[in-house]
Amino acid sequence: MKKSLPQLFFLLIVLLITVAFFGLIGGFLFAVFWAVIFAILFYNRFEIFNRYFNGRKNLAAALTLLYIFLLVMVPLAVVTIVVINEAQDVAERINSSDVSLRERVAELQNSIPIDDTFLSRYGLNTIEVRNRITEFLTTGSQKIAGQAVTITQNFFGFIISFSLMLYVLFFFLRDGKELVRGLIWVLPIGDRQEWTLLRRFESVARATVKGSLLVALSQGVMGGLLFAAVGIDAAFLWGVLMVLAALLPVGSVLVWGPWAAVMFFQGEYGRGIALVIVGACFIGLIDNILRPRLVGQDTKMPDYLVLLSTLGGLTWFGLSGFVIGPIIAALFVTCWQMLGREYGEPYRRVKVEEVITQIQEEERERKIAEEE
Repeated sequence: MKKSLPQLFFLLIVLLITVAFFGLIGGFLFAVFWAVIFAILFYNRFEIFNRYFNGRKNLAAALTLLYIFLLVMVPLAVVTIVVINEAQDVAERINSSDVSLRERVAELQNSIPIDDTFLSRYGLNTIEVRNRITEFLTTGSQKIAGQAVTITQNFFGFIISFSLMLYVLFFFLRDGKELVRGLIWVLPIGDRQEWTLLRRFESVARATVKGSLLVALSQGVMGGLLFAAVGIDAAFLWGVLMVLAALLPVGSVLVWGPWAAVMFFQGEYGRGIALVIVGACFIGLIDNILRPRLVGQDTKMPDYLVLLSTLGGLTWFGLSGFVIGPIIAALFVTCWQMLGREYGEPYRRVKVEEVITQIQEEERERKIAEEE
């Protein structure tokens, strides 16, 4: 007891200091997390630069950061500028058009085909129904446009977080192998188990990011082209919003679905049908075909677990949850598999099946005895 007391006290101090440290950097954990993800995604590129410059790790890490900046940051900045301009234009067009919002609502009301006789059977007021529908559509458009402006206004905050991420990423690239070895050395659960968990984290992170982004970009590009083809203004803006919506389990229908409803309510049935057919049969098909192959197979998790973990991750961690959620789920499955191999070895599958068969036989014999 005397020997264990100092050890327990030391472990308590380590736990308290660890909690305090993570609380201290809590506001920057997402930047650190994405630095880890980018280090996983671009470590091969770092290795190429490192070999080319004969092991000069600082130069190789700096060139890798420049490569990431040109590959990610520059296109993202261009997209953000275009989205800001189109979002502001849409918001101004809705809020301060030559035709007032009331006149737009009145025009839309007249174009909605509602059968007065049918509604009167159920004691409904035609004018009230039309007002509710058009109010929902107009306020929904305002909120979507306003939300797009709000998202793009937070771009400067994103720049700060991204810069911090790049700074931390430099050290993760340069010292990545040493950090992994140090982590394996420190954790007290066994080197083989620790290496298995780290490899699982790496594979799921790579599969989730690459797979989800490829699916989202494919849906966004097709959706933007669809919107431009049917003559919807600010097609680039709606395409970008469709990329973000495609990261959610519900998918891009959150964007093209309301627009299809608007087209039907305005009597533009051809454009509405085109949105529904292309959106459901082609854009939705991209998600159904690519996501299981790119995400489900590489993560080695069933589709339902990917869906549940993605929803939970988005609820807990926001947009970053589409990566964090599946990683947690994969580590959960891996930990339980390791637990079974470590402590369930005496009870192999064959023996377990024998026990289950024996229990079922006993239950059948008991039921027969009760019936007699």
